[in-house]
Amino acid sequence: MTTESTIYRVGNAHITRITDRLLTTLPGSTVFPDWSEAAVAPWRDAMHPEMLADDDQTLIMSVHSWLIRIDGLIVLVDTGIGNGKSRPFNRVFDRLNTGYLQRLANAGVRPQDVDLVLLTHLHVDHVGWNTRLVDGRWQPTFPNARYVYAQAEEDFYATPAAASRRMIFDDSVQPLIEAGLVQRMGDRGGEIEAGFRFHPTPGHSVGHMSIGLTSGGESALFGGDVMHHPLQLHHPHWNSVFCADGEQARQSRAWALDAIRDGSLYFSSHFPGTSVVRADAHVEGGWAFV
Repeated sequence: MTTESTIYRVGNAHITRITDRLLTTLPGSTVFPDWSEAAVAPWRDAMHPEMLADDDQTLIMSVHSWLIRIDGLIVLVDTGIGNGKSRPFNRVFDRLNTGYLQRLANAGVRPQDVDLVLLTHLHVDHVGWNTRLVDGRWQPTFPNARYVYAQAEEDFYATPAAASRRMIFDDSVQPLIEAGLVQRMGDRGGEIEAGFRFHPTPGHSVGHMSIGLTSGGESALFGGDVMHHPLQLHHPHWNSVFCADGEQARQSRAWALDAIRDGSLYFSSHFPGTSVVRADAHVEGGWAFV
């Protein structure tokens, strides 16, 4: 998988992926408790080489943002892992040095150009580029943007369950609050300008939201971590080990897959390859997602 991305059009919106990094060492059986060779075998050929490693056991996944230009606004959905951040709980995220900002620049966007940052949830690989280190302090990377996320996600970081991950909030969210750049959404979600709407899809995390976009009679859904890998298109009952509430996660996944059966594009947060999914009603046996 390359870091370059197709430009997709949804109504008046032009959308492209800004890659932070690829993850190429995740064992499938570790990520998905329901993993079995028999379940993977029918899809093995379709998964190679961008989605499944040659050993047939290792997942390939992506961490990225979606850059959206619409009606004069520049919008980012999620912000990846970030650089130089201490993440002792997982070396995959620890003190990285990626070319994310250069790839954003290659797409013609400077940090000060971003108007909105829409966050599906506040996990380590979705908020990292909210801030960057300047003169020894974590400061907002996108100083002119409004950062929007669910209130429940912020509330979670005040609980004992979040203690081991508190540094994520401290270096990637708290500086935004101090700068007065945050807008919080209630549990029911709601509309944001330019045709964006937050939809509650809890389960992966307590306040997880998927973000819908409607423009010019067309629509899209940015699903966050409702799904982690394309194998879940074929096995939608599979939860990852990262899901906090398994039953809620399955319900949210079912809702998301149903929501795109009208022809909407699904923009995933971790799928490799194009990272984009559409429904196909013309396959034998009913619906499929490609």
